[in-house]
Amino acid sequence: MSSPDSNLLSINTATVRAQWSLPEIVAGCARRGIGRVAPWRDQVAATGLKESAQRIRDAGLALSGYCRGGMFPALDRGGRRAALDDNKRAVDEALSLSAPCLVLVVGGLPKDSAGRPASKDLASAREMVRDGIGELLEYARPAGMPLAIEPLHPMYAADRACVNTISHANDLCDELGAGVGIAVDVYHVWWDPALRSEIERAGGHSGRLLAFHICDWLVPTTDLLLDRGMMGDGVIDIPLIRSWMESAGYRGAHEVEIFSAGNWWKKDPDEVLITCIERHRTVC
Repeated sequence: MSSPDSNLLSINTATVRAQWSLPEIVAGCARRGIGRVAPWRDQVAATGLKESAQRIRDAGLALSGYCRGGMFPALDRGGRRAALDDNKRAVDEALSLSAPCLVLVVGGLPKDSAGRPASKDLASAREMVRDGIGELLEYARPAGMPLAIEPLHPMYAADRACVNTISHANDLCDELGAGVGIAVDVYHVWWDPALRSEIERAGGHSGRLLAFHICDWLVPTTDLLLDRGMMGDGVIDIPLIRSWMESAGYRGAHEVEIFSAGNWWKKDPDEVLITCIERHRTVC
């Protein structure tokens, strides 16, 4: 298959967050001819929302998404209300930054004050996720901010996301209606036997495929959160998954999102960006 369009390359700011602040990431991407970024809320907060938006505009960059909302489950009604209020703020920030979508990492089992799982009721957590997204949609839909559910690998079901397959995300989209779609991250879904058919299912609904995140799965993986691989260094067939996305109608950005405490976060950030550009061209 043909090489991907270089204009579709985006850098999720997590990829070089250990080395650079958000203003430095924006400047570095602009310097390397990368036209899109996906910033994280904490980085935006550290810089300031207005300044972040201005710097991104002045650099001529666009967003491929905004990270992140979600984390809906909580032990009580007050906790769930606080999560909803925070998600509304995330919607407002995404609008100020002209993001095409707000990515949702939905949350896992409710946690106690020390951050430890305080329940084993996964079905209830999933109900809280459904209800939380539904409530947030009442705020986001009139504002015109799409919500992108990101299914995470099952290893994160307890602590980060109890939506673990595109099938589950599709079911939620079917139930909740317009304004909610899916962020497909190859790191989390490459293993799924139903991946192709569920991408096709999502593609049957105009606008449901909202984001496409790329990196690689290393063998062995030494840390389940912080040892993602650069594209081409692992076992994911990224061009194949890209072909399924494109066949399903996706025409959006290819967002590089790499958490790599032991490798890429230790390298010169310009070198990381150069490698992202080259690998996107040659192995994606």
